[in-house]
Amino acid sequence: MPSRRATLFLAVAIVLAAAMFDAPSLYVVGLGLLLALAAARLWVRLATSGAGLDHTTGPRTIVEGEAYPMRLAVRGGRVRLAAATVTHPLAAERVPVGRRPNATAELELSGLRRGWQRIKPATLVLADPLGLARAEVPSADRPSVLVLPRVEDIVLEASGEKGGDEAVSTGADGGHGAGLGKRSLDFEIDGLRTYRPGTPASRIHWPILARTGELVERRLVGGDDASPIVVVDAHRPRDAIALDRAVRAAASLCFHLASARGCALILPEQRSPLWIDPQLRSWPQVHASLAMVEACASPLNPRIRGLVGTVFWVTAAADIPALPYSLSSARSYLVAALPPGLGARAFDVAGCEGHLLERARPRAEARAA
Repeated sequence: MPSRRATLFLAVAIVLAAAMFDAPSLYVVGLGLLLALAAARLWVRLATSGAGLDHTTGPRTIVEGEAYPMRLAVRGGRVRLAAATVTHPLAAERVPVGRRPNATAELELSGLRRGWQRIKPATLVLADPLGLARAEVPSADRPSVLVLPRVEDIVLEASGEKGGDEAVSTGADGGHGAGLGKRSLDFEIDGLRTYRPGTPASRIHWPILARTGELVERRLVGGDDASPIVVVDAHRPRDAIALDRAVRAAASLCFHLASARGCALILPEQRSPLWIDPQLRSWPQVHASLAMVEACASPLNPRIRGLVGTVFWVTAAADIPALPYSLSSARSYLVAALPPGLGARAFDVAGCEGHLLERARPRAEARAA
């Protein structure tokens, strides 16, 4: 727009100068510029008539951090233009279309937050070859995409057990397989066995595969046969960033813990648990449910009295939450998106700290004391 205004002001100034100084040659230049501006505006207006953008089928789900590929079909107008581009606020670059009558454009959109997202319209920018006139045509429809929480590795803090400052990473990219080590979380790796079809890739022993070419998997056992329980507490989170970190931590815990003996998940506003089997057949549905977690005003009081597995209470609150009394009979961890001030942490996951909670004494024992 500034260049077009400058061209218009220059043309008017040249015409005025030709009239003031009686210079007929300047009329040719000034009127030529005005004629070029008028022709460019007419050209762009004709090209805009009938032009537009149509969305083609895109993915229904993506994971946090992944780019959403927005595919667009460009409809040409009555007149072709040499300079036509497609742009979007979340795209890093514009995609040139050129003079193709039925072109296609693909934009990589980044920065989408967890949950259902309604994508803003893309824009077809039309201009004449000299850049004297320009028009923008937004796309008519807006696609939707479900952004799933990212699954990250679990880093065990081994300093408290072994007297050192080392940390052990577990997960799909870690060298110690999926699940959590018994040093901190009451699970351990109990040897190796031949790979069985259907075993998650996170349990494959990659170092042995790299050295010998033999495909083996880690065999995980724990102190008991109970499945762990992950509770997502979204009561009065500190902010949206803390809530997203807590949801990522819950997703990471569920994904890695379920591969050992399954895992139960309790979400806000849902007191009955969801079950994730060791083969992760139900993981896509659970993953989508985690993506939809929002802040809630009422505190969470889940039905976990009949569940005896290790409990991971994941919270995004600024203060340490008041946990239900039913946790007193279970081994419990508080996983907080903000530092809870509970001393040394047992593990880190997705920017959250996991702290082992002291088991409360039963009420009968407390009365006897």
